[in-house]
Amino acid sequence: MSSLSRLVRPLLLTSLLAACHLAQAQIKVGVVSSATGPIALVGIPQKNTVPLLPTKVAGQTIEYIALDDASDPTASVSAIKKLINEDKVDALIGPSGSPNAMGVIQFVAEAGVPMFAPVGTAAVVLPMTEQKKWVFKTTQNDDLIARALVQQMSQTGIKTVGFIGTADPYGDNWHKVFEGMATQAGIKLVSVERFQRQDTSLTAQSLKTLAAKPDAVLIAAPGSSSVLPQTTLYDQGYRGKVYQTHGAALPDFLKLGGKKVEGTILAASGMLVLDQISDSNPSKKIASAYVAAYEKLNGTKPATFGANVYDAGLLLQAAIPVALKSGKPGTPAFRSALRDALEQVRELPATQGVYNLSAADHSGFDERGRELITVKNGQWTLLK
Repeated sequence: MSSLSRLVRPLLLTSLLAACHLAQAQIKVGVVSSATGPIALVGIPQKNTVPLLPTKVAGQTIEYIALDDASDPTASVSAIKKLINEDKVDALIGPSGSPNAMGVIQFVAEAGVPMFAPVGTAAVVLPMTEQKKWVFKTTQNDDLIARALVQQMSQTGIKTVGFIGTADPYGDNWHKVFEGMATQAGIKLVSVERFQRQDTSLTAQSLKTLAAKPDAVLIAAPGSSSVLPQTTLYDQGYRGKVYQTHGAALPDFLKLGGKKVEGTILAASGMLVLDQISDSNPSKKIASAYVAAYEKLNGTKPATFGANVYDAGLLLQAAIPVALKSGKPGTPAFRSALRDALEQVRELPATQGVYNLSAADHSGFDERGRELITVKNGQWTLLK
């Protein structure tokens, strides 16, 4: 062996070892969204937000591995297992749907990988359990939104309400939370109807609701599924008040509903009415920057569901530097430290509100994460 070869080989070996070390040190984040299927209006803005997430934090490169579960809970499980077992991700974002997210919690917990759930139902984090301690929810909990709606109902003299919700964890938790708060406020739930997200006719449910003669109707459904119950009621002659949850907070609700959703009242993040909220709102600047970046990239404004994924990126930015003190990316120590660091996040402004996380609260929003909004002249309008 020549003297040159003896010199070059150690250098090559050192370079290869260094390259392997760098590859192992890279942070991997899996993203599962429903970009196709029945809840695509939720999943598409989430998928389109991935390119806007931070790619370098505390000197570490972040790689995002995005998969589409086609709105199928079974496919969600397969995608999550692949990301955990094959791609060895350090964190997960998704899935998009509440049933999908509920179905993967046990696998996330068994693997010890923190997951950001950009879903509606609070059941992914409440009640807190050993499994759910690995899940962090990037949307407002149902009770925060429901409280605003019940207060508005009480102030405007609503005494009876009809409930129409999806027959899944989203509708289940909303029924439970709303009924308890309404009862305490002296508001009676006079009818409860359920439906599947993919249903194309809700005639029977709406007729039963109308027969109960409620003062108002609350529809608890996410994405495009929030539209059909309301338009069906309108077609059958109902002209009373209709309330929606933050699941209806997307541009397509206005497009699909048209004049039939005029006057709708909902509580949601100020992102729907950015130009109408005060400049002092801690989320306004961040949300405005996100909307502008999303619009530049995709040619359209995002639904708030996309912002739930963007906020996961902000939470990662806050937690990763802390977690790196306890372990290297790709190791159980790092993932566990990342989970612990997330519970220490305090007063972090994001697109949807301000996060104050703890061991007991893995959503962390307060009243700064909601606004009362109505539909006026076909536009979202701050309700004052």
